[in-house]
Amino acid sequence: MCGIAGAIGEIDETIVDAVRRMSAAERHRGPDASGFWMPAPADGTAGVVLAFRRLAIIDLSEGGRQPMADPETGNVIVFNGEIYNFQDLRRELAQDGAHFRSRSDTEVILKAYSRWGVECVSRLRGMFAFAIWDGARRTLFLARDRLGIKPLYLGGVTRPGGKRTLLFASEVRALLASELIEREMDPVALASYVWNGFVVGPTTAIRGIELLPAATFASASTAGVVPRPRSYWRLPTSRQVPADRQALKEELTAAVRMHLISDVPLGIFLSGGIDSSAIAALAVRSGSARVRTFNIGFDEGLYDESRHARAVAAALGTEHHELRLTRETFRRELPDALGSLDQPTFDGINTYFVSRAVREAGLTVALAGTGGDELFGGYRSFRDVPWAASWSRRLSWLSPDLLRGVANGVVRATALSAPVPAQTRWGKLGDALAARGDLLHTYQVSHALFSSDFARRLLRRDMDGELTVGLPTTVAEQLTQLIEHRAPLSAVAALELWCYLGERLLRDTDTASMASSLEVRVPFLDHEVVSVASALDEDERFGPVGKKRLLSDLALGDLDPALFDRPKSGFVLPIDQWARDVVKDEMDAALGDPVFCERAGLEPRAVGRLWSAFLQRAPGVYWSRVWALYVLGWWCRENRVSVR
Repeated sequence: MCGIAGAIGEIDETIVDAVRRMSAAERHRGPDASGFWMPAPADGTAGVVLAFRRLAIIDLSEGGRQPMADPETGNVIVFNGEIYNFQDLRRELAQDGAHFRSRSDTEVILKAYSRWGVECVSRLRGMFAFAIWDGARRTLFLARDRLGIKPLYLGGVTRPGGKRTLLFASEVRALLASELIEREMDPVALASYVWNGFVVGPTTAIRGIELLPAATFASASTAGVVPRPRSYWRLPTSRQVPADRQALKEELTAAVRMHLISDVPLGIFLSGGIDSSAIAALAVRSGSARVRTFNIGFDEGLYDESRHARAVAAALGTEHHELRLTRETFRRELPDALGSLDQPTFDGINTYFVSRAVREAGLTVALAGTGGDELFGGYRSFRDVPWAASWSRRLSWLSPDLLRGVANGVVRATALSAPVPAQTRWGKLGDALAARGDLLHTYQVSHALFSSDFARRLLRRDMDGELTVGLPTTVAEQLTQLIEHRAPLSAVAALELWCYLGERLLRDTDTASMASSLEVRVPFLDHEVVSVASALDEDERFGPVGKKRLLSDLALGDLDPALFDRPKSGFVLPIDQWARDVVKDEMDAALGDPVFCERAGLEPRAVGRLWSAFLQRAPGVYWSRVWALYVLGWWCRENRVSVR
């Protein structure tokens, strides 16, 4: 796990200095070593620069350093991530005549590219974002893993005289550190954030910076322009290659076993829920001599799951560690937690706090149960979205404006004295009914932070027409194609994987964990596991909805079911309480400051009404709504970003 950066195009001292600043901005991603490579002097002609920050995980020797060159081809790579089948690929390539100088997975990618070209990505099993300079073709090959676990951002710059250069990095803020890209908030990204609570890619918070989409690769030339990505993998459907539970069990077992490979201390995040417990159980079953589990608890009993994690750890026989996050620690460390966010997001700091605690406990790698809910139907959305879509379809003979108007009137009538009407799912009833049975529309409405009416009030600039149900229009079209031939539950699973997980959870996990120099691995999102799970019959995969019985049967069958017989709860910080006391003064000052709001593109009066409604405990105005706006404003202020 590392941080990568570089440039291709016109290379002079300005670009070299910019890449050095970009790499320095990613030091937290790789505190163990750094590297820098360029094939020729920076004389203003076409060329390439590569930079690297190393968090040593596999092959801790000098042989694993990057940028890494292949002496036989002259190709050079910078790579962020882990290739879990690298040992199998190494043996195959060695039989084909390849010679290796290290034990690293990085060198395996280099040799794989030499042997198979761009098709090498289809042979890789892991999480990755990398750039390979192909000396013979004078191109830069860029690629991301199938589920988008590891990020890769691109920004094209044009300087006086028409000099064009493409910059790339593992973080948006690294590209900002180049000082060659304007710190201007992208208005489409802003509207997307207000709808979703995170920015939907390939747009980023900054105008001019793009995210290379998951499961794509691209070849950039020395012309220095942003290349067009090509897709190399698509989420399969159950109709394509039927599978059974035994195949899934084998892939789950193999994935966890491969994810345990590490030359540095490794542990497992254990909340005591089904997903993290399944990972821990599979790790124990793999025969690993020492399985260490970690849980973070709170003094606020409503949010504390320590006793559940403790019980599961005792049943599995793991070496268990309990960590605590107090409100005093939260207040003291909150600036660092918010500072870990590469882009604004309302849900990233929980990963920061648990990652920091685990890193301080001596670990460099941690396994997480991320993806279990999305794959096996653990969220309420698997029940609610198909149900709501069905009802809106039945009412589609009525005008959408009429449906929205009547429903919004009912919602307002339930809380006439509140400064803001309810912003929960029932508060967005009008938007849901107006979806006319469209599953993507219904899904987006159910996950939206605000009703469409109040979202428009929050924005200082009207973005109607720029987005489709909170998504960039091209993304909405792609997602419609993704789910069009899927049954309802499989369609919701695809949207959860691609939207909620791919655009929020994985991005938050990457930046928040890497802020503490911790590598987080997600075995459920091994693409072979995802492929087999997606090919299962719906009843086998999801039934009964919300229970994740299939996963429990395959991974937790030898544990007492009573350990998991409780309502589902995610890992959530007690921000609902802390925003009312621990950080109330800071939030009150910020959300009541017109400059703070306007810089982030928000309408101060609407923000003020929302904050008042939250403090008054108005029905349906939850902490996530005010917290999302606070984080947005904080991020813009600290990163000197504003809406023009």
